[in-house]
Amino acid sequence: MKNTSSRFFGLGKMIPFIRPYIVGMLVMILLGTLSSVADSIYPLFNRYAINHYIALGTLDTLTTFILLYLLVLFLQVICNVVSSYLIGKIELYIGRDMKNAVFHHLQTLSFSYYNTHNVGYIHARLMSDTDKIATAFTWRIMDLVWYGSYILFVFVVMFLIDVKLALALFILVPVALILISLFQRKLIVWNRRVREQNALITGNFNEGITGARTIRALAVEEIMGRDFDRDTGTMHRMAVRTTKWSGLFTSTVTALSSIALALVLWKGGSLSVQGMMKIGTLSVFMSYALGIMEPIQHIVEAVSSFIALQASIERTSELLETAPNVKDTPEVEEVYGDTFHPKRENWEPLHGDVEFRDVSFHYPDGEELVLSHFDLMVPQGSNIAIVGETGAGKSTLVNLVCRFFEPTEGQVLIDGRDVRDRSQLWLHSNIGYVLQSPHLFSGSVRENLRYGKPEATDEEIWNALKLVSADEVVRNMEEGLDSEVGEGGALLSTGEKQLLSFARAILADPAILILDEATSSVDTVTEKKIQQAIHTITESRTSFVIAHRLSTIVDCDRILAISDGRIVESGTHEELMMKKGYYYRLYTRQYEDLETSRRFQEGSGTC
Repeated sequence: MKNTSSRFFGLGKMIPFIRPYIVGMLVMILLGTLSSVADSIYPLFNRYAINHYIALGTLDTLTTFILLYLLVLFLQVICNVVSSYLIGKIELYIGRDMKNAVFHHLQTLSFSYYNTHNVGYIHARLMSDTDKIATAFTWRIMDLVWYGSYILFVFVVMFLIDVKLALALFILVPVALILISLFQRKLIVWNRRVREQNALITGNFNEGITGARTIRALAVEEIMGRDFDRDTGTMHRMAVRTTKWSGLFTSTVTALSSIALALVLWKGGSLSVQGMMKIGTLSVFMSYALGIMEPIQHIVEAVSSFIALQASIERTSELLETAPNVKDTPEVEEVYGDTFHPKRENWEPLHGDVEFRDVSFHYPDGEELVLSHFDLMVPQGSNIAIVGETGAGKSTLVNLVCRFFEPTEGQVLIDGRDVRDRSQLWLHSNIGYVLQSPHLFSGSVRENLRYGKPEATDEEIWNALKLVSADEVVRNMEEGLDSEVGEGGALLSTGEKQLLSFARAILADPAILILDEATSSVDTVTEKKIQQAIHTITESRTSFVIAHRLSTIVDCDRILAISDGRIVESGTHEELMMKKGYYYRLYTRQYEDLETSRRFQEGSGTC
């Protein structure tokens, strides 16, 4: 189990994000200290006013007293305003810097990281954890400074005025610390449980909305409703328990303050009756007795938040310290630049010769070989189709070409050089990749297509759209190229998203084109238009086509039939059909499935 010192040691990992603002934080701490000192001085003003003006019945020096009081008040207001401004500013800066660092680092991580970490986990690191850390290093630090200096100054003043009465109050401090710490620990536990249960409910609520069609189709509304009621009931019971502990906590703090006040009235009252303490001095102790417990409470809460912060720091640090599985060497970065600082002037053109030389590969999170001693030579300009059953290694093949992963053994060469000898950004800038499940970014059609070529003109965009038969789709939209596509392209059909992603890839004019089931989401008529476009644009560039519909690849220069990570057959469509082997069985089985489906639809009257 980690002790408290090891927890606080983890805070040092945040120093790089704090260092740029250390001067502002020191000013913030100084102003916070001055403000707390000013706050602790006010009872002394009351003491003077009671002992001098009220008890003696004189107004001498009243003007000076008022001016001095207003001066302290003015200085405290200035300290509060400036320190609050600095706290808010530094909090935003630290949060911004951490979010930028996390987001930029995420752009460098390999696909294997996203295979093992879900979106919710990553989003929490980027948003929630960075916000908690930024808040802790500003507002929580200010709480420690303000309330800590207030307590210190208050006890110094009390000891200077009356040691015995100050000691009597001081004895209550460790008791208060212990009780408040116990309650705080309970509250942290129950608040965490409530947040976890709330996250579960939010996830179920999201599934209930996004999966509404499936729920109705399966007629499981009653089951989903019962499960949701159970989860909200659990959260209700947890929230009630949390409220109970919170109420006990507040009552305990109030009781401690009352005990401190009673102690002052008992001891101080006796001294006042005996003429050993003036009423004004008694009022000082009464003010401090009433106000001393709240600062102790806030200090305990601040310390608890720093202890609880360890989890956020560990998760964020773990992400930032995660090294990508695919990384350019320092020598390559020296010549080609890195992801965010490319040296494009040193980039040579990519022609498109691709070679797999004795490549074996397994994914970083697995041990089973997906490719084993794989060899393949693809000359520039070749149109290669890759077919095979699920899990055969088709997508792995093109992921290695793109260097999304690197071979476990062997080499992948582009234009005769190992892909590791040149930068990832150089390679990716020369590859057009159209996925089976297309993704569009929030924004307009124009903005999405310009991800393929940022400087593209509207004329170039329309030419790319025409090439893939997507121009009519865009013209039918209310605002044309300015039409919003929605989050992830939610305002478009799957086929429309596929067409736009195809146009985006074409707009980049890549030397290598990869189509991963790119026509699986479009209708037959559009698919034929795209096939004609593919035939046109692949004449001068290397292309890899992973196809589910085998009828779409019959015109490819070469078809590779992949099974268990090996090429079992290679040739043109006619050659492979004549062999009546693996490809022949795939093709005829798919044709029979389509024919059976067609007859079933005709027989059932569906269309």
